[in-house]
Order: sequence, then structure tokens, then C-alpha cells
Amino acid sequence: MFDRRKKENLIRGAFFVVASISIIALGLIVYFLVSEALPTFTGFDAMGEQHGGVSFFDFIFGAEWKPISENPQWGILPLIMGSVWVTLLSSIIAIPLGVMTAVYLAEIAPDKVREVVKPMVELLASLPSVVIGFFGLAVVAPILLEVFDIRFGVNMLNASIMLAFMAVPTITSIAEDAVHSVPDELKEGSLALGATHFETIRRVILPASLSGLSTAVILGMSRSIGETMVVLMVAGGAARIPTSIFDPVRPMPASIAAEMGETSFGLERHYFALFAIAMVLFVITFLFNLLADHIAHKYKQVGAATL
Repeated sequence: MFDRRKKENLIRGAFFVVASISIIALGLIVYFLVSEALPTFTGFDAMGEQHGGVSFFDFIFGAEWKPISENPQWGILPLIMGSVWVTLLSSIIAIPLGVMTAVYLAEIAPDKVREVVKPMVELLASLPSVVIGFFGLAVVAPILLEVFDIRFGVNMLNASIMLAFMAVPTITSIAEDAVHSVPDELKEGSLALGATHFETIRRVILPASLSGLSTAVILGMSRSIGETMVVLMVAGGAARIPTSIFDPVRPMPASIAAEMGETSFGLERHYFALFAIAMVLFVITFLFNLLADHIAHKYKQVGAATL
């Protein structure tokens, strides 16, 4: 008995250590980001040397990002707005496509069609982001130039379309699992009461799977807001607040990736400012996930109440 209890305690302790690794890693990442971002606002680097700081308000709401000009400007509002608008526009494209594809594969498509379409959707998820970015640069950009008669083929619309391509497989895969998880008894009961197949999907299956569908949407949007290579290649790279979907933009991940190689490690304001951008991106993503988790739980309760 004692040996068995000791083994159970060891196994429990091992699982606790493994589960704690992710939390510890997250804590270390946050500590590193904060320690590297603070000199942007305090004006002192890790060696205690003064290099001039910028106020938090001016950093977040400043309308100009010109870190290497003769008169540097450190406002990241154009970068924030670029990330927000690209994510929202890509979500408008990806969410209906992903959810409708999931419902079709789970409830409507014949087995032979499902066996062909589902692997193709999963194959799309495996494409490297640089390949998707190159496709947007070489194929989509010329089409946009010709169809809309605009100046720039690499712009917010191009980046949003490419990000939607990347998000659709994630949304489809998770949403399909959510639809499959609805008990067969609910579907059969709805059909037995005289509802059609499409009425059953709309009034029974979708409400019952709202929690899983919201999770699929959350993960798809999270991939869009954090993607770097695609927006670096096809968003246009202009650090300005967009006024049209055809304007070039520079989301926060693209700015970090493009400019980090131009800075001196731990020696200049530009370096610390990029870490401050990373910290802002982390906070936005964290708050977004908290809100999304709340919405997912709310939908779960709503779905249960509906049933």
C-alpha cells in the first residue's frame, strides 16, 4: 500500500512539474519582454546609461513611427491600427468560409467528397507562411492592380486575403470537431419532430456547438494577429494609419521582424522600442484571449440553455 501511494505521489509530482513548465516559460518570456521594454519609457538601459525616454501615452497614441530619422518619432498607433484592421478584415473573410466549410464537411458532404476536401483543407494548413506570402506577392498583387486600378498591389487587402487563407484551415478543423461533438440523440430528436436537415443544423447543431465554434474563431484570429512573414511580404510596409483597404500598412509583427536586424543589441533606443512594441502586442493578444475565453464560456452556457 505504501509503495503504491508513493508511486502515485511521484506520478502526481511529475505531472505537476510538466504542467508548470509552460507557466514558467511564459513567466520568463514576460520578464524578458518587460525588462527590455522598460528602457523605452524610463530612458535608462540595462547598464544604467541615460538615452532619453518617451512617455507611454506618446508611444501608444503617437501618429508617427520614424525611429531612424533625424528627428525620431516613436508613436506606434499606425502599427497598432495596421494589426487591428488586417486582423479584422481577414476575420471577415475567414470566419464565414471556415465555419460554413466545417458544417458542410460534418453534416452535408457525402463521404467521398469529405475524403477529398478534408485532406486538401488540412494540406492548406501545412503550407509555409513564406509560400503564401510569395503567392500574394506574385499572383494576388497583380490581380488587385488590374481589377481595382490602384497604385499598390501590396496593401491591407492583399495581406488580409492571405491571412484568411492561413486561418481558414484552423477554423475549419476545430469547428468540424465541434459540430461532430453534438450528440446524435439531439439531431435524431429534431428530425423525429419533423424538422428538416437544414432546420436541424440551424436550430440544434449550431447552438449546441457554439462554444467550440467560438474557440475555432478565436484560434483563427490569433493566428492572423500574430503572423509575421505574410504581412512582412504583402502588407506594403508603410507605417501610417490606413484610410482605405487598398492602403499599404505595417502591422506590429512585420515592423519587429523588419527592423530588429537594423539595431544594435541593447545599445540604442530603437532596440528597446521594438521590445516595447512586442510587449504591446503580447498584452493585446493576452487581453484578446481573455475576452475570447469569456465569450466561449458564455456561448457554452447559451448553447446549454437553448438545448
